[in-house]
Amino acid sequence: MRIRTRLLLLILSILLPALVVASVAVWYVYQEQRKAEVAGVKEAVRALSLLADREVLAMEAVLRTLGAAGSLQRGDLRAFYDHARRVAPPEHSTIVIMDLEGRQLLNSRQPFGHPLPRGASNLMALRAARGAAGTVVSDLFMAPVGKRYDVAVQVPVAIGGKLRYYLAMGTAAERMVPLLVQQGLPAEWTATITDRDGRVIARSRDAAKYIGLTVRSALRARIRSGEREGVHQGVTLAGVPTMAFFSRAPTSDWTVILSVPLEEMRRPAIYAAAGFSIMVVLMAALSVAGARWYAQRTAVPIERLRQSAEALGRGEAVAAFASGMAEADAVSLALADASAEIRNNKADLERKVAEAVAAAERAQRALLQGQKLEALGRLTAGIAHDFNNILQTLSGALQLIPLTQDRARVQALAETCQRAIARATKLTGQMRAFGTVQDARLATVDPARAVRNTLAMLKSAVPGNVELAVDLPDALWPVTVDPLQMELALLNLVINARDAMPRGGKVSIVLRNTAHDDGAHGLPPGDYLCIAVTDTGTGMSPETLARALEPFFTTKAMDKGTGLGLPQAYGFATQSNGTLVLDSAPGAGTTVTIWLPRADGAAAVGDDMPPAAAPDMTAAAGLVLFVEDDPLVRETMLAALATAGFEVQAAASGEEALAVLESGAPVRQVFSDIVMPGTIGGVELARIVLNRYPDVRIVLATGYTDSRVNLPGVRLLAKPYDIAELFQALRQG
Repeated sequence: MRIRTRLLLLILSILLPALVVASVAVWYVYQEQRKAEVAGVKEAVRALSLLADREVLAMEAVLRTLGAAGSLQRGDLRAFYDHARRVAPPEHSTIVIMDLEGRQLLNSRQPFGHPLPRGASNLMALRAARGAAGTVVSDLFMAPVGKRYDVAVQVPVAIGGKLRYYLAMGTAAERMVPLLVQQGLPAEWTATITDRDGRVIARSRDAAKYIGLTVRSALRARIRSGEREGVHQGVTLAGVPTMAFFSRAPTSDWTVILSVPLEEMRRPAIYAAAGFSIMVVLMAALSVAGARWYAQRTAVPIERLRQSAEALGRGEAVAAFASGMAEADAVSLALADASAEIRNNKADLERKVAEAVAAAERAQRALLQGQKLEALGRLTAGIAHDFNNILQTLSGALQLIPLTQDRARVQALAETCQRAIARATKLTGQMRAFGTVQDARLATVDPARAVRNTLAMLKSAVPGNVELAVDLPDALWPVTVDPLQMELALLNLVINARDAMPRGGKVSIVLRNTAHDDGAHGLPPGDYLCIAVTDTGTGMSPETLARALEPFFTTKAMDKGTGLGLPQAYGFATQSNGTLVLDSAPGAGTTVTIWLPRADGAAAVGDDMPPAAAPDMTAAAGLVLFVEDDPLVRETMLAALATAGFEVQAAASGEEALAVLESGAPVRQVFSDIVMPGTIGGVELARIVLNRYPDVRIVLATGYTDSRVNLPGVRLLAKPYDIAELFQALRQG
């Protein structure tokens, strides 16, 4: 909290008690004025209720006089009719004689002898509740003859000491209005007379508009409950917020309401409170202004100290200042000394940190380089070991062929060379799985069909004490993969599971459609095919699990495994834009899960591998331009194409092939390797031929490339390719 704020709070702490006392005093005066005003209004409403009863008593007096008339005592209703019309002219009042059952016998507003209506008032109901004697006053009702709102007073008539009739006098409700208007109430006040049900009989303002309406529901409930008097805060029928004072007249049982607007009730106290509040606010404003002025002068050195402290935190130089305040000047000098010390220490620390970071980076680089060299050593050693065995087989067989005259023996040696080549092809296929682009072998397949095609091979790979269970649900999503690599990955996983269960167990292969929406395992959200291979074997320790995907890493004996099974499966998964996840623990078995993204198109029909065919030695018409940078491959394939009867011309690079095409040679087909030295590789050469020579067909061959091939009409062959496959590709043009 700033010192200026503290000084302001000090001033306010002095003023606050005085403000509280003054506020209590204003509140006391306000309440006393309110009490006095409420008491005065209550007296006024009681007086009004007595005035309403006075009108009722006047009507009762008239009825008592009429009841004693000789004509009525003799039973001469005709003479009484004329007498009643003179005493109470029908344009103002109505005289009604009813029998003891409430039937009208005479109505001064109707012609004598004319059929009389039934009574519309509640006089007889009140009479039944209060007894035969005494006077009853009706609630507001709509007169059936005059079609206006009336009120009535009824008295009993006895003849010869025996009750004979009930005599009632009705008058228009609006005749009660002058009683209220003549009281000279303030213009904003409203006086209202209501009956027992809360309906308006008379009103001092806009009477014609509101007679017959009921007051607001809350006030009406209090009237109907029989409260004799009280105060009610609410809203009038005109929508004005008021304080309503009501009192019930003792004779008529009507309720007189005096509504005073809330603003009128509050105005005197509000004026007094406002005046005092203005005075208090002015005093407080002057006090705060003085405190601010003094605080400003006092806080300037403190503010400069704060700025110096912030500069110190940012590492900037801090200079001492003189403010005239001894404490602030001492702190400023201490900050300046601390600034110089911190800057010196910071420079020394930065130098030491830089040296430590440089040393750590050198150590990290050395560690990474060692790890890379170790991994590269295992990889190259494994490849060298396997390829040395293959080369040894090829070398021995080729050296024996010239020394052997027996054709059968030569044929056997040639078959040995073919098996060595097949073994090398398998090894390069496993190594190629670590790449990312294999367009020559990609196909959209039905995973269920692919698994069924390799099921026989998988079953033959497990012994009798291992159960192989496969779960292939319907409607599995197609995937775009290298089918042979997929079969090899499944075979490698099943063999690894078999080797992990030397005493037998169960291997389960489960395929499921899975929708990914959380980006788990580093995969983007989308639809994936999930292939899970689970065994009940020994499982892997955390150390083994951490290295399980390294090429040539194996826990098996040297003659039992190459260490390429799991790495090949991982390479297959990543090459197919998916991933492989390992889940294993010692004694709990292992689950290997391959996630493959759902293909956009449908699976190709008949994706089974066709049986190998014998080479068709029939040549195709036209010149074949063979582009290959490797001289041994070029020499071998030129001889094979020439032997098959193809007209062939060779080129050692993309630039040389382009020169042949531009020379006008009648080239019908271009057969080119993809990876070649120079600026024009096989893919770029194919694009040029498609653009400039649309009639020339293109066949590309690749062992591995890091470029995606997506050219219409271009066929791809994977190295090493079969000669029959090459001849077929060239003849299809």
